[in-house]
Amino acid sequence: MHSLGPDETLDRHAPWLPRLLGAHSELFRHLRAVLWPIIDVSVRLWLAQMFWVSGLLKATHWQTALDLSANEYPVSWLDPVTAAYLGAGIELIAPLFLAAGLLTRYAAIPMLILSLVIQFNYKAFDSQLIWALWFGWYAVNGAGPISLDHMLRRGLADSALPLAPQVIRVSEWIRVHIGPIYLSAVRLGLGVTLLMPQRVISGASVQPIEGWARWLPLATAAQLPSPLAFAGGIALLIGLGSRYAAILMLVTASVGTMMDSSFTGDAFWLALWVLFIVQGGGPVSADALLGARLKTRYPELDGRPAFALDGLPRVVIVGAGFGGMSCAAALRRVRVSVTLVDRANYHLFQPLLYQVATAAVSPGDIASPIRPLFRDAFNSRVLLGTVTGIDLAQRCVLVGDKPLPYDYLVLATGAQHSYFGKDQWAPHAPGLKKIEDATEIRRRLLIAFERAESTEDENERRAQLTFLIVGGGPTGVELAGAIAELARFGMEKEFRRFDPASARVILVQSAPRVLPTFNEKLSAVAQLALEKLGVEVMLGSRVEHIDADGVAVSGRRIAARTVLWAAGVMASPAAEWLGAPADNAGRVKVGPDLSVVGLPNVFAIGDTALALAWKGQAVPGLAPAAKQGGLYVAKVIRSVVYAQPLPVPFAYRHLGSLATIGRKSAVADFGRIKLWGAAAWWLWGVVHVGFLVGVRNRIATMTNWLWTYMTFSGGIRLITGGDAETGRRTIGGAP
Repeated sequence: MHSLGPDETLDRHAPWLPRLLGAHSELFRHLRAVLWPIIDVSVRLWLAQMFWVSGLLKATHWQTALDLSANEYPVSWLDPVTAAYLGAGIELIAPLFLAAGLLTRYAAIPMLILSLVIQFNYKAFDSQLIWALWFGWYAVNGAGPISLDHMLRRGLADSALPLAPQVIRVSEWIRVHIGPIYLSAVRLGLGVTLLMPQRVISGASVQPIEGWARWLPLATAAQLPSPLAFAGGIALLIGLGSRYAAILMLVTASVGTMMDSSFTGDAFWLALWVLFIVQGGGPVSADALLGARLKTRYPELDGRPAFALDGLPRVVIVGAGFGGMSCAAALRRVRVSVTLVDRANYHLFQPLLYQVATAAVSPGDIASPIRPLFRDAFNSRVLLGTVTGIDLAQRCVLVGDKPLPYDYLVLATGAQHSYFGKDQWAPHAPGLKKIEDATEIRRRLLIAFERAESTEDENERRAQLTFLIVGGGPTGVELAGAIAELARFGMEKEFRRFDPASARVILVQSAPRVLPTFNEKLSAVAQLALEKLGVEVMLGSRVEHIDADGVAVSGRRIAARTVLWAAGVMASPAAEWLGAPADNAGRVKVGPDLSVVGLPNVFAIGDTALALAWKGQAVPGLAPAAKQGGLYVAKVIRSVVYAQPLPVPFAYRHLGSLATIGRKSAVADFGRIKLWGAAAWWLWGVVHVGFLVGVRNRIATMTNWLWTYMTFSGGIRLITGGDAETGRRTIGGAP
């Protein structure tokens, strides 16, 4: 076991403080990444819509606009006609640029001036001041990530367009140096605003406040409860706890708006509080001073290493699946050196592989490169390589022929196809575990339709249009449903010699029902949904032989040129590497702390492990189980490193099982709660999108799903990696 050095005493006795501060930083970092782009584009669109509608009304009722400019709100230093043209022009043109986020600063400046002219030359309203604050923000900081400016900035900065690089550099300088000062100035102004109404309540003269009415949104602030306004004003004025003061103001203003129709706070007032929640109080604040001090004491808060890696315990994690990624992420702030090894440079969301195989989504939508995910984890290293063995005596992992030493080893190597001793079937019936498998299955599916179009033999056409899936678990059911929908809806009117809807999809299951791990009622619902799609479900049937021409099922020969395997899996060779006890599926037997029996510093999680931690039963090979195992092992390692009590034995918490059948049906089993049909399908979609890594992948997948759902489009129907004329491509070296 690793012992603590003298410099680790503080972390041993009070590790909660840096963890708490780190959680605070992570929370608001995620809010800034996720919430701010939405708020930014919403505010821009709202402001643009209001001003553009006003300009449109003026343009369509021009005489009225001239009369108003001359009589109702004249500008002393401008001719009424000029003022009318200028105002209408700004309101018609600038909002278009603001909404698109194109030349945002230069669109915000005239709108800021227009708002201030109305405020100080006509009639003062709080809303105009709040608009002016937002226009000032955009004039200084520009638009957020969802804007044309953001997309074009990098290219323009390195372009040959006259003055474009110089303008970009000046704009960036203003954003970096003036933007934080502007944020602090707005915070100070709002702090004063919240405190000013208190003078009315305490009996002070009203006159000074009326004099400030053109400069501060006093009427809106005065509607907040006095004690809350006073406390919030003090917090904002000092800049101490600015984010939490803003949260309190936002909640109070939102509740007041909903409960009291006389409460005049508008969306832009509420959005101002979100601005401070996301961006903080700026550099001129107690928060900034305190943050700088804390970052000196805890460098990890500033993204800098908090400790040297030399001499630290070495944690090697083999496999970047759900379990391995969860374990590595949970160790990113622990005093250990982490090496994450995988033979691919991406994390793959396997539950959606069948959608790649059936041309619904692109491989890039369900896979994320690993290295960017650990860019800020200074104690973590990602290593691309294939593990070939483990030397227990020397405590090292063999990556190729190179040793990789470890103090703690976490095996999260997943599972592979099992043909139950019939490995000769593999070339004819590929399984679905890797992106390469999915793209090969997609190739075979699409080539089958192409060959059916080109053949003159009707029997051969029927064989090409027969798709047989072996195995009625979730993968088999999802594949069968997706293939049936692809044939019936995705290829309509695309072929001339046959109707794609005539394709025959067969699901062979040896058990007496599909989805045997689900409730019997849900299994029946799933079978009925498959049959409605035209899938032939063969229950209690055994596959006896598979070759290039078809399948023998329970003594019956079926001519099928495309056969897919979803019948069984076995663990990786981790048990062989360790010489450890394993079950029939090759899963390593682990103890209550997920360590391999007899090897306390070696852990196995996910599909690699046989853990009797589900009320005495084996933990299922599901993504949530792997993630829970990874997080638990990270807790164990942390406890040992910091000499803290070990966590209680691992107990799997079953979150439910889901399976989808086509475009509007699914089944969900949560124990006492069971769902099916459209409700389960929506839940299935939300859960799977939520499990995807990265915002880009979630947006891309949702976009593809929506497009496919609304148009019945076949999605990413590309034939790659082989030649339809020369035969089938190999998988795993098989011809």
